[in-house]
Amino acid sequence: MAYDLIMIAVIDYGMGNLGSITKALDHVGADMCLTSDPATLAEAERIVLPGVGAFADGMRNLKQTGLADALQEEVLRKGKPFWGICLGMQFIAQRSVEFGEHAGFGWIDAEVVRFQFPDDSALKVPHVGWNNLHFLRDHPMLTRIRDAADFYFVHSYHLVTADESLVLGTCEYGYAFPACIAKGNLFATQFHPEKSQRDGLTMLKNFLTWQP
Repeated sequence: MAYDLIMIAVIDYGMGNLGSITKALDHVGADMCLTSDPATLAEAERIVLPGVGAFADGMRNLKQTGLADALQEEVLRKGKPFWGICLGMQFIAQRSVEFGEHAGFGWIDAEVVRFQFPDDSALKVPHVGWNNLHFLRDHPMLTRIRDAADFYFVHSYHLVTADESLVLGTCEYGYAFPACIAKGNLFATQFHPEKSQRDGLTMLKNFLTWQP
């Protein structure tokens, strides 16, 4: 493989349905590489960190493979465009309280908490299915996506941010929670763009040309 041709590195750390995101990126014409090799991140122009599952397990896998250190170098120091999806979004927070307290990357001032509803609530956890977004401000990653567009969610935990200016869009599930955030070269979504049909594919196209 010629690393100088890789534009997007999709990180494989043993968690998540990577087939869906790679097929979606291929559909929008992305040059990409599915990788678990930290050295490959240095050759990529853009980085996608997907994932589903438990926060602690995911962080352990990223650290044991050297991918956590590589992400710090490529995303924080070099400023490469980064997209965290679902669990990948939660990793950039300072901590998660899923099954104990676990440190995240700490790239944003936020924590990951579980949905909390009254015992008699009709709302179920996890939050699964289609739900619409309410955009709070403009951003290049939201180009050609209408406000209140529907995206697909599967999660029991969500971010709580100390800095509300980071939040690009919210979703309502019992209460409003951050569904997509942005800070400099960081972009992250709690929903799955690869499972969100037209609007998800549009967002993936935007990522190909986004210049933070």
